[in-house]
Amino acid sequence: MAILNKIRQRSLILILVIALALFAFVIQGVIDNPNAFSNTQGVIATVNGTDIDRVDFQQKVKNYQDRVGGRVTSTQAMNTIYNQELRRIIMDEEYETLGLSVEKDEMRDLLKNSFQSYPEFQDENGTFDVNRLNAFIANLKDLKGEAAPLGNFMVNYESWSNNEQTIAANSIQQSYYDMIKAGISTTIAEAKDDYFGDNKNVDIRFVQIPYTSIADSLITITNADVKTYMNNHEETYKEDANRDVVYVEFKEEASKEDEDAIKASLLALKSDRAEYNSSSKNTDTIPGFDSVTDVEEFINSNSDTKYDATFLRDAQIPAVAKDSLLNLEVGEYYGPYRDGDLFKLTKLLAVKQLADTVKVRHILIPFAGGQRADASVTATPDEAKKTADSILAQINSGTKFLDLLELSSDKVSNEDDGEIEFAYNAGMAPEFKEFSFNNKVGDIEVVGTSFGYHIIEILEQKSFNKAIQLGTISRKIEPSDQTLQDVFNRMSKFEIALKDKDFNELAEEKGLTVKPITFKELDENIPGLGAQRQIVRWSFEEDTEVGNYKNFPVSGFGFVVAKLVEKNDEGLMSVEDASVTALPEIRKEKKAEMIRAKITATSIDDIAKNQGQSPRTATSLTLKNTTLSGAGAEPKVIGTAFGLEQGKVSNPIDGEKGVYIIEVTKITEATEIDNYAPIMNRLNSARRNTVQTKVYKALEEAADIEDNRAKTVY
Repeated sequence: MAILNKIRQRSLILILVIALALFAFVIQGVIDNPNAFSNTQGVIATVNGTDIDRVDFQQKVKNYQDRVGGRVTSTQAMNTIYNQELRRIIMDEEYETLGLSVEKDEMRDLLKNSFQSYPEFQDENGTFDVNRLNAFIANLKDLKGEAAPLGNFMVNYESWSNNEQTIAANSIQQSYYDMIKAGISTTIAEAKDDYFGDNKNVDIRFVQIPYTSIADSLITITNADVKTYMNNHEETYKEDANRDVVYVEFKEEASKEDEDAIKASLLALKSDRAEYNSSSKNTDTIPGFDSVTDVEEFINSNSDTKYDATFLRDAQIPAVAKDSLLNLEVGEYYGPYRDGDLFKLTKLLAVKQLADTVKVRHILIPFAGGQRADASVTATPDEAKKTADSILAQINSGTKFLDLLELSSDKVSNEDDGEIEFAYNAGMAPEFKEFSFNNKVGDIEVVGTSFGYHIIEILEQKSFNKAIQLGTISRKIEPSDQTLQDVFNRMSKFEIALKDKDFNELAEEKGLTVKPITFKELDENIPGLGAQRQIVRWSFEEDTEVGNYKNFPVSGFGFVVAKLVEKNDEGLMSVEDASVTALPEIRKEKKAEMIRAKITATSIDDIAKNQGQSPRTATSLTLKNTTLSGAGAEPKVIGTAFGLEQGKVSNPIDGEKGVYIIEVTKITEATEIDNYAPIMNRLNSARRNTVQTKVYKALEEAADIEDNRAKTVY
């Protein structure tokens, strides 16, 4: 009791101590992570003050991935949805500012334009009936989420509403861009400039002093020169923040011992083996491939690929073993042999002659949603199958095939009594082809394909050639557990040794190739390794310093050990990186300055003589063609020519290939035309066609965007 009293007396002190400790803990967390209480973790981006919510964003990404299947990576899906959301917010802001919207009557007109061809919305005369549209929408509401048929699709009220929103959004967008296009026009002066750019021409004499006349060794370029050039061409050398990383690979590959073991296991399957049966207390004989009677079960139980009973023609036999397999006798084996990432043991099971060309006739009964089925087809697959079965029953009962041909939807083959002749390598539905070639003349059956259900009768088979049936047991070439452990141990030892050794030197010592790569913050791919966001994220983490290294598991590959070599913040690229493109341009500038300093004469002939060059001529130059005959693209030279009077000599011009001095010898003015309207119309059309892309690009550049993708879901 005394102890309890003391606790009660000091409870206030304890509470204060605990509170101070908690406060210190929280404050330390804020110091360590300044964004701890920020909302960026729940916001993908903020665009002109509007947030892209993380939860909503991820749901849209999931929906997109569900639609496209596995054709895109997670990062690609997120980038697609991000760009869609960015455009939506930017454009919605524009529409709201302008007061653009779709009213009820306009929406009905839009729906009419979109759905007037659907029979569900037409009256007895084939005319669009708005009342039927309204009834359809009302029925969808009453179904409370269940779907109803519309054409070849099933729709519910939610999907219909989403479609309406899309139609309305497209209409508003069209109105927006139409208003902008209406304000774009071409003046007569612009049309004249365009006309004269094509039709006015000049003749010139010129001398070119090529940059190659001065040796590169005479030019000195410093880092300061490169920096100055970069500053003068900032847009060219501006880059996003990036990280330079080097890495080495530790591949989980099967060793020679692993491969030998796989081949031995395949060979062991040929013979019978004794196996003790604990239930019967007897030793059973397990049949091998030599003596097994049920080949399909044996292969499916022992192989990484399923049994295929197909008789293979010459072109279908795997090229890696084709000659050897064709020379086998029935019952003989070939292998084990390697085919891609598999070792295979193949036994020749049977040989027969198969046709390479067949003639059949068929009746096609399509179903709604089937390939090439038109809108008038409403039968379900089950209904189509029942119809096809009933037709086959009539034929088997004595009704002539041709008398039932009018039931077929294949109007093309119907013109030839339903007959089709095709070779085995023709692009036919696989089920159709399999029945036609693998059965006998006279056989008739119902066969289902993506087009519907066919009643097929085989009329003729010809051009018979050898076909073989193979039984193949395959085993995937994979590393053993011991090999996997060895790879992990080598990777671990390499990483431990990096504490005392240089990354590149250790890699060379271990026979590993050092591979460099540069990441931007939202990148994901490494050539040969695929999407590796884990490495990109690590390289951009605040705690990751230059010189840090780390191992990363790579699914289906093994491991990499990566080292951060350099951090580059947003801004101008490094002098070293810029030098690749900057040095040739700086060298040209310095050579041009040296060449200009040597020119003292004033006439084309004297300058050419003094510089050891020959005067040249170029005729019929136009302002729109920047190519100078014999010199290549020289826009500055062409532009200067059109700014000179006839008989005048230019100052030195720093061109692409050298320094030029030109003299205009003849100016041929373009003849005025009476009507510039066609040119104005052409220019108007060209400009309006670029409106949508240019307007949105300008709006995006002007938008206030705080992009948090790399800090949230990426």
